[in-house]
Amino acid sequence: MSVKIDKQHELGKLIERFTGQDGVHPTSIPSLFLIRESIITEPISRVNEPSFCIIVQGEKEVLLGEESFRYGSGNYIVASVDLPVTGQVIKASPDSPYLALKLEFTPSEILEVLSDRDIQPGKRKNAKRAMFISEVEPSLLDAVIRLSFLLDNPKHIPILAPLFKKEILYWVLQGLHGEVLEQMALENSNASRIRNVIEHIINNYEKSFRIEDLAELANMSVASFYRHFKEVTAMSPIKFQKQLRLQEARRLLLAESSDVADVAFKVGYESQSQFSREYSRMFGFSPRADINRLKENYI
Repeated sequence: MSVKIDKQHELGKLIERFTGQDGVHPTSIPSLFLIRESIITEPISRVNEPSFCIIVQGEKEVLLGEESFRYGSGNYIVASVDLPVTGQVIKASPDSPYLALKLEFTPSEILEVLSDRDIQPGKRKNAKRAMFISEVEPSLLDAVIRLSFLLDNPKHIPILAPLFKKEILYWVLQGLHGEVLEQMALENSNASRIRNVIEHIINNYEKSFRIEDLAELANMSVASFYRHFKEVTAMSPIKFQKQLRLQEARRLLLAESSDVADVAFKVGYESQSQFSREYSRMFGFSPRADINRLKENYI
């Protein structure tokens, strides 16, 4: 156990060295990000891309629908598909900052690992929740450390980074919840059919849709589609779309000096009063009060 703690400490020192200040920091390794926060943060709503995230120090809570995922040092969290979530660092201080590493991946990268394991496509199992937490095993931690320390030797990144990333995905697939990734990548699985619908909703979040049309896109009955979608995302298709709309509305209001009514229309609402009610329910403040509050905090 002490060896594992020493390795996490070593990884933490590297994150501190390559960040230096709070925030999410891209690196010279494609799809690898280092994260540091020295204070407890406000809840941040965003679409979480398919990714693997390991916490080295501190704690974080992620809300997916009404479900809470809380994890800390020595744990990792995986999102196997794009998901609208709300995340908050809940344990951090200047003396002991929150330190984490995030590695984004694609279904094709998962398929590449599966093909090397000679996994036959076409298994149609029940879809499972697309987000899970596990304890970091030593073999997985070793692969993460090898990838991260390429930042000290950037000339080796083009050759070795893809190999180490593949090893990380391999160990996640070998883990307790590896089947979640496996099913999301296999094209004929129920999970991958839901993934296709999720991509469709994300690309067309401002448009109205019928559940029957989404079920047809997934090649499922309405009842089967609704059940699998809720199992994967922890929410209904309508709530999924609503969260996307409200997250984008918040981004637009922060980035532009737009009228609330104009933003509501842009993200697909026909009624400004309905938009304001749902915005307040999700973020705890009316649109204008929320944006004023956030802008004051940024100054």
